[in-house]
Order: sequence, then structure tokens, then C-alpha cells
Amino acid sequence: MGLSNLFENNKNSLRNNKGNLRKLFIKKQIFKILYFEDNKTIADLCIPARVSIPTMTRIIQELLNEGWVTELGTGESRGGRKPVFYGLNPGVRYILGVELTKNYTRINIFDMHNRAIGETLQVDIALHKADLPEILKAQVDSFIKKSGIDRKRILGAGITIPGLIDKKSNINYTYKNLGEKPLNETFTRLFKIPSYIEHDIKAMALGESWFGLAKNKSNVLCLNAGSGIGLAMILNGELYQGLSGFSGEFGHIQMEPDGELCDCGKIGCLETVASGSALVEKAKQRIAGGTNSIIKKLVSGDIGEIKLPVIIKAAHQGDQFAIELIEESGSFLARGIAILIHLLNPEMIIIGGDLARAENLLADPIKQKLNKYTIGRIRQDTNILISELKEKAGLLGTIPVVMTNIFAQEPSITNNNIKRS
Repeated sequence: MGLSNLFENNKNSLRNNKGNLRKLFIKKQIFKILYFEDNKTIADLCIPARVSIPTMTRIIQELLNEGWVTELGTGESRGGRKPVFYGLNPGVRYILGVELTKNYTRINIFDMHNRAIGETLQVDIALHKADLPEILKAQVDSFIKKSGIDRKRILGAGITIPGLIDKKSNINYTYKNLGEKPLNETFTRLFKIPSYIEHDIKAMALGESWFGLAKNKSNVLCLNAGSGIGLAMILNGELYQGLSGFSGEFGHIQMEPDGELCDCGKIGCLETVASGSALVEKAKQRIAGGTNSIIKKLVSGDIGEIKLPVIIKAAHQGDQFAIELIEESGSFLARGIAILIHLLNPEMIIIGGDLARAENLLADPIKQKLNKYTIGRIRQDTNILISELKEKAGLLGTIPVVMTNIFAQEPSITNNNIKRS
């Protein structure tokens, strides 16, 4: 659904009436400006839209009547009338965000001010379940119904998913239960909402770029340390995809040639020794073998209930075993990060995902080991930071996934199709 469909009341009349078509272009430009740049006066909007003040005044009045724009008060006078500021009505349209991970799914709806409408729903849904599409549909339908939002007012759905996704075809090569058709088509049919797909770690990078530490940065690496380990690269201000969108499989570089079998079918991948899943398995095995830790107390003696948040909680309470597990993960991550620093010389590396909740317990051993593994002059260019958004980055990343796709569908406003009034 492009913006054209939002403002068109009669497509045929628009095609046959140049005045209406011109007005449509201007409305779309206003929508884009107010979305990205916040509140503006009529005079502010005239310059980028290339129209006169009387024309802009008439169009703004139409948008006010249609509910797209709202009046926000006046500014300081510069000798005449006080200028009136206008902004996008936050409830005029919404974005559905669905973040799929290996172990759970997060769902929320955001308004046009990028604000969540309520608490994020997190449900335990294994991505490999045969009936995953039906479960997702039921969860999304229920969430929309409880929100009280008309489905027709949802501009689009942003879906983030791990695994191998071909960006050219939108074909998923990891989760066969999602079918063989392009994922955007599958989810559009499932949710009855135009759907746009992005790899989970790349969505995290978009979230950091729009709302987090990567905002206004040009060369940033985003490391997602959760149940798996992924990497997204913002290079020269652009999200790097690679030829088919498969870039960033950082978790599948080999760390231990004689190590554990990875889900990818290879041996000794970084994920097998440093991911949240690896930490959980190590904790279960060692505690079952007699290692003393408050982790066992936190799960009331049920070792099968050990999960990453429990390990992190124990570490923050000073449990030495939990701290050592996280330090061990940090040491392996540092070896991989050292390669990235030498290859790409980034200004910043942001560590996010569920493991980032360990904060300095994870960041400090990484920084210490980097002093050992990297050339000092190159290392000093790179700031290692724990994400301030943490696990929220991925779901927030669904907002730019939708909005960049929506705006990409629209023809640009040039001197050839819009003439100044």
C-alpha cells in the first residue's frame, strides 16, 4: 500500500485531472516531511513542496479536515501574525511490528510518532513449529482486536526473522514451515496487511540507526548476541545487505575446529561457544555435574528451567559461575570482533540482544581481550558500546522497515511533475 492509496478518493478522477494529481503529490510530500522532520509551519512546507503559501494553506486545511494533520499551536511572531505549527496526527495510521526469534515472538503496534500503543506482547513460539503461520495469525488478530484499532488504519506490517532470506526474492531458506513463496506475500495474505520483511539483525541496526546509538553515525556495526549471534553493518551511512542479503552471518565463523555441531551443519561456530543458547547449555551441563551456583536456587532446583535471563540475574547478584560464563562468551566474541575491527575500521560497535542485559559484565571482558587481539592504533578508532535499546531495537526496527518501503513506492516530486503555484 503506497501513500497514493491513502489520499486517493477516486483513482480515475486523479488520473484524468492533473490538478488533483498535483495535489496528491503535495499531500504525500507533506506527509513525508512531517513524519521525518516533525512540526512545521505553512511557510516551512512551501519550500520543499515548491508551492505558494495560498496553495499550501488550502491543502493543509484539507488535511486538517481529513484528520491527517493537527494544529499544534503558535510560535514567536517575526513582525506579523504568529506562525501556526502543524504536525502529523499520530493516530491517523499505524504500523504493526512482529519480531520473530528462535524462541519467542514479540508483537506491538506503533503510531505515526513511532510510539508503541501499549505493552509489547511476547509469546513463546518456536520458529520450527509446523503450525507457526496459523499461530502467528491468531496472535496478531487477537492483538489488533484488543488494541481497538481498525485493521484498515494499519499502514503496513514489518516482520523481522532470523535465518537465510534472499532479499531479491524474499524467499526464506531456513524455515520450511513458512512455505516456499516470498515471505512478504505469505505474511500479507496471513495478516491481510501489506507486509515487509527484514532479517532480524538488520532490523536491529535500523532500530539503532533511527532511535539508538547509531543515529547520525556513518560506519557502525551492530552485533546481536541472543539465542544466536548476528551482525549488521551500516557502512557509509547505508545498511549493507550483500549480493543476496546474506551478509552478517557472524555467528558462523569457526572458533573451535574440533568443537560442537552448529545448527547450520558446521563445526565449532561462534554461536556454539558464545551465544545465549550456548551459555544456557554450558550452565545446565556444569550445574548437573556438580558446579555450585545460585542459578540452581533461582530455578528451584529444576535445571531444565535454566534460561539466559536467569544466568544474567545470577551474574548481577555476584554469582561467580554466572560471571565466568559471561566472561567466557565475551572472550570468544572479542576474537571475532577483532577481525571486524581490522577489516572494517568502524567508528562504533553496538552490542545488543538479550545477552546485552549483562551490560559491563559482557562489555568489559570484550574490551580487555580486544587489547590482546587487535592492533592498538586501529582499535582506538572503535567505540564498543552496549545498546541502550537492548532487546527493543529489533521491534523498533520494524518501523523503518515499513516506512522506508512505503516511501520507496512513491514517485519523487520533481520540477517535471510539480510546478510552483
